[in-house]
Amino acid sequence: MKFTIKDFRRFEKQIILKRISISGQKKIKNSKILIIGMGGLGCPLLTYLASSGVCNIGIVDHDRVELSNLNRQIIFNSSDIGKFKVIQAKIKIKKIYKDIKIKTFKEKVSKKNIKKILNNYDIICDGTDNFKTRYLINDECKKKKKILISAAISQFDGQLFKFNFRKKGSCFRCFMPLMPDQENNCGSEGIFSPLAGIMGSLQANEVIKTILNFKEDLDNNLLVFNSINISLRKVKINSSPSCENKCRK
Repeated sequence: MKFTIKDFRRFEKQIILKRISISGQKKIKNSKILIIGMGGLGCPLLTYLASSGVCNIGIVDHDRVELSNLNRQIIFNSSDIGKFKVIQAKIKIKKIYKDIKIKTFKEKVSKKNIKKILNNYDIICDGTDNFKTRYLINDECKKKKKILISAAISQFDGQLFKFNFRKKGSCFRCFMPLMPDQENNCGSEGIFSPLAGIMGSLQANEVIKTILNFKEDLDNNLLVFNSINISLRKVKINSSPSCENKCRK
């Protein structure tokens, strides 16, 4: 996409950063990002990516907006209740940045459609709330050598992962080889609403760093955040010899 004077004026506060400059802003504009899940994580993630100048974003979600979503899914309001999340999110974000191209996928990710959905995007952002879908996204990203940036939230705690499958390294199955018996998500355990905004913003932060090829990234690491203690902890995820995706080989 062409970089214009209007682009410069809109993003000049980023452009004057020496580690970004015009060349970095062009990378941001031309990146192709997919967000799976337009919930508490996807809403701040989409907002910050669009506000940063990403011009090609896909958003995936089959759900409609519910009243209980409004305490943390900051794009939506009462007038959106009953409407499809991806449609309403696109309408709202186009008001922030009208040059953005948003492709909506009003469907649930499955083995049948995941290849088609992921195909045209370089960085995949997982904000889903169940392990079955997380494993599916992880495995397809690994197979297609995509970059996966995943976040999860429950109660007062958040997690952020990054796996660059263009390189050798670990995957989500190395961290969690077996699917837990119970889901730990907002629906089953509750959620502290500011945590969703924090983790979605951290996810956006990692996406922009990845676009700009910053060396200080989370490759093969887990970032753990506790919103009560305001503590951050980084944990290395090593390749497991027993991983189904054969990450050690």
